[in-house]
Amino acid sequence: MRIAVTGSIATDHLMTFPGRFADQFVADQLHTVSLSFLVDNLDVRRGGVGANIAFGMGQLGTRPILAGAAGFDFDDYRAWLERHGVDTGSVRISETLHTARFVVTTDADHNQIGSFYTGAMSEARLIELKAVADRVGGLDLVLIGADDPEGMLRHTEECRTRNIPFAADFSQQIARMNGEEIRILLDGATYLFSNEYEKGLIESKTGWSDAEILGKVGHRVTTLGSRGVRIERAGEDPIEVGCAQEERKTDPTGVGDAFRAGFLSGLTWGVSLERAAQVGCMLATLVIETVGTQEYELSRAHFMERFARAYGEEPAAEVKKHLA
Repeated sequence: MRIAVTGSIATDHLMTFPGRFADQFVADQLHTVSLSFLVDNLDVRRGGVGANIAFGMGQLGTRPILAGAAGFDFDDYRAWLERHGVDTGSVRISETLHTARFVVTTDADHNQIGSFYTGAMSEARLIELKAVADRVGGLDLVLIGADDPEGMLRHTEECRTRNIPFAADFSQQIARMNGEEIRILLDGATYLFSNEYEKGLIESKTGWSDAEILGKVGHRVTTLGSRGVRIERAGEDPIEVGCAQEERKTDPTGVGDAFRAGFLSGLTWGVSLERAAQVGCMLATLVIETVGTQEYELSRAHFMERFARAYGEEPAAEVKKHLA
């Protein structure tokens, strides 16, 4: 099963200011703010939802095809992804723009001041999925993740036109999209991914009830934070899978992307929905224990030991046959 992952490719530049932002503001001069913060450290992390999901799938050995847009500064990031099992042959490289970048400074009270530069991500709308499919010999599923909004709409329409099954995964872009755009993006999706809050927002913005949305998608996959995940299909009992016990809670960033990577890998292997969700939850647990969305290491023996502890020996034996 060949899965293409569309979505943002970005780097995160994380800085720490040892003081408090609030102490630097003068109440009657806020209309002319001009401040510079001397920070203690700079941490540069690879990120972007498309790249995060593809990285996780690559770690599990399922060789995903990443179809996003990056800048002329992508060489090192490309080499990293290729070393970790990601096919980057369909990444569009901008000739003039940098890879998307999030720059944020956090103070001692955990307040943040940040900026997001879309950069090359705006060229995702120029990617044609037919060219991707032709290059790899066809596509069985396209994940349409948070990206340039026009690109998300174009990829959805192309999937419908070419009868390519697709998974809708708006995540961070839900806030800026209106009801009509969301209706277009989810109608006919084989899978609809969201967290619990986003689920309510989708229903509110579209004006469609939970039952109506279930009638328009094949599967509704809702992550429930520490409670795991619920998978719903019209006319069938829901499937609920709990999280594996984490050894520590370090950083929740990228946990949702890791779940999707594990779930999609399970689909690639052809295991049941329940088993795919268990793989997703196990991978998400590894990410929450690590600082950074692509900094975790996946040891087959360690992964299977923890998987068996969480879900049982029989499910573990089934997954072990597929895990690279």
